[in-house]
Amino acid sequence: MSRDFDFNITKISFDEDYHPSESTRITTNFANLARGENRQENLRNALRMIDNRFNALAYWDNPKGDRYAVELDIISVEMSIGAESRNDAFPLIEILKTNIVDRRTGERIEGIAGNNFSSYVRDYDFSVVLPEHNRNRPEYSAPDDFGDLHGNLFKCFLNSDAYKAHFSKPPVICLSASSSKIYHRTDNQHPVLGVEYLQNEFSSTDEYFRKMGLQVRYFMPPNCVAPLAFYFLGDLLGDYTNLELISTISTMETFQKIYRPEIYNANSAAGACYQPSLKHQDYSLTRIVYDREERSRLAVEQGKFAEEHFIKPYKAILEQWSANYAA
Repeated sequence: MSRDFDFNITKISFDEDYHPSESTRITTNFANLARGENRQENLRNALRMIDNRFNALAYWDNPKGDRYAVELDIISVEMSIGAESRNDAFPLIEILKTNIVDRRTGERIEGIAGNNFSSYVRDYDFSVVLPEHNRNRPEYSAPDDFGDLHGNLFKCFLNSDAYKAHFSKPPVICLSASSSKIYHRTDNQHPVLGVEYLQNEFSSTDEYFRKMGLQVRYFMPPNCVAPLAFYFLGDLLGDYTNLELISTISTMETFQKIYRPEIYNANSAAGACYQPSLKHQDYSLTRIVYDREERSRLAVEQGKFAEEHFIKPYKAILEQWSANYAA
């Protein structure tokens, strides 16, 4: 099935000189930081936060807390349908790839692909499909086939020769816990991932990622104040090294402190029974400028972009392909 679609992967370094490309979703965590008057200071501060957090977690044989640095690549995935030319390629997905630099030995250690997850089709699903579906409904719900196409496209990409040529392991995507769910602390504890939490029920994001073939576990790493959601294939605890996991935690916890300070930069840690809230008042701000209202508005614009340039033009092809792929 992967031969039906042609995937093209490009990468660009995410550093203090990063400028978003025209095809990058501008609501993406990393792209949002790289805009405006404070762009370079934002980037520099965010990267410093990531390095500091990595060294705090990778404390063994690291007495000064400066042994490691994290390098980030933005991975952009374009998709062409059938014999369509590259000029018609659609920007399908963007993820981050971590690499770890051991300053003591000079070694570069491969990290994890995934981390942040960005998708125009997901914007379409959540910002166009869901509001339209619920326009005149008394109770909020999702269509039965909600996320099916997106999930099949993602699984097709993971099974593609392009993915296998660039990445040696399946992705791990790390997101915020849902503010609509309640999480209960367990006795299970990992030296790097921290204390595991279990949710009372799956969130809409959990269900959406399940259709992408990913399962979820929630962990609160040491000195973090709220659990993070880790979406993965296989065995999260067994398939990745401690340094690989630390690269994801340090990167995504930093983004969450910037974008959801009410939860991840709160001044008190989650208890045994925890429900995140963006209305929480007892938190600290980072020194990084970010416009959350603009981000929400742009998500709608980008969902409409996907509808106009991808969903509508290829509707019949995509529906038939997705049905066959699922079968």
